[in-house]
Amino acid sequence: MPSTQLRQTRLTQAKHVVVKIGTQLLIGKDGQMQLDYIQHIADQIAQLSQRKVQITVVSSGAVGAGLVELNLPKRPKDVAKLQAIAAVGQRKLMTCFHDAFEKHDMEVGQLLLTRSDLDDRLRYLNFRNCIAQTHRFGCVPIINENDSVAVDEIRFGDNDMLAALACNALRADALIILSGIDGLLDHDNLRVDLLKHAKDGMKFAREDKSELGTGGISSKLAAAQLVADSGEVAIIANGRTPNVITKLLTGETGIGTVFVPAEKKLDSKSRFIGQTTRPAGKIIIDDGAANALVNKGKSLLATGITDVTGRFDRGQVVEIVNLKGQALARGLTNYSDAELQQIKGKRSNQFGKALGRAGFDEVIHRDNLVVLK
Repeated sequence: MPSTQLRQTRLTQAKHVVVKIGTQLLIGKDGQMQLDYIQHIADQIAQLSQRKVQITVVSSGAVGAGLVELNLPKRPKDVAKLQAIAAVGQRKLMTCFHDAFEKHDMEVGQLLLTRSDLDDRLRYLNFRNCIAQTHRFGCVPIINENDSVAVDEIRFGDNDMLAALACNALRADALIILSGIDGLLDHDNLRVDLLKHAKDGMKFAREDKSELGTGGISSKLAAAQLVADSGEVAIIANGRTPNVITKLLTGETGIGTVFVPAEKKLDSKSRFIGQTTRPAGKIIIDDGAANALVNKGKSLLATGITDVTGRFDRGQVVEIVNLKGQALARGLTNYSDAELQQIKGKRSNQFGKALGRAGFDEVIHRDNLVVLK
């Protein structure tokens, strides 16, 4: 689908959009909060709310705002210092958003997440319900990573991926990633208008991160592709373009890089299994089982399993890999890692003797399995 048609058919019809705002847009080169910019964002969202378009904001900038509040010259490397700075900065950041939206008689709601919040199915659903109710109240949800408690094992890595996961969890119609560049730029610094797959753009990737931020163009490409793979539209655009959000959502061309969405939209369950939660372990399968899963749409049976790694219980998401270690699929397992060690390579009529009880015929049923692209 050409870029113009994609913009004018999908973006103009969008009713729920996730907008990610990078640190360099919120904190100026002079180290000060960009209050005029935050107000401009609020003005656009208020205008769109009149058209019944819901905007969920994913905002970076807590550490940057904390550095401003504490009058610190640069971002430290010490984890405890970063966490404390983020705690101070998050309050400042939300005050700025509150003041900007107050001029439109709109309230804001704060949601702070760690990676484990979206790994857990119940908390994942609670997150979705909370955002939905926040919008029903007429408030603007503003999401950020909970930097005050986050450590490496529970971090999203950057807010680009947080925005993509939030977009998929909420089943929003589009993700708009706002940064300080016009989108993906080629080797001649010309904007790439349409991208069929992120891998086609990686050759242009230049990691010119801001001093206060954590993401680069590679993280934005990966985040946008995750949304596109789920069947929704993703755009990387220059946040300093006047009225960039409203222009994009009215189908205006010549702005940012648009990612072509997959033809089939994934349902909520498939998004959770295949994209959101992190696998608790791995199941290694032989070539015959791999062919059955990928090409024939079959369930995973124990006969094709050669090995199991990691610790997991029944009902957790695991990754299925081939003998070369390539990830093929993810799914909800009917057996724990210990049980799979006992039944791997066996037929279902042998499970009773191995386990001492009756079991499921399938290790992972097709309905609970998502084949990866």
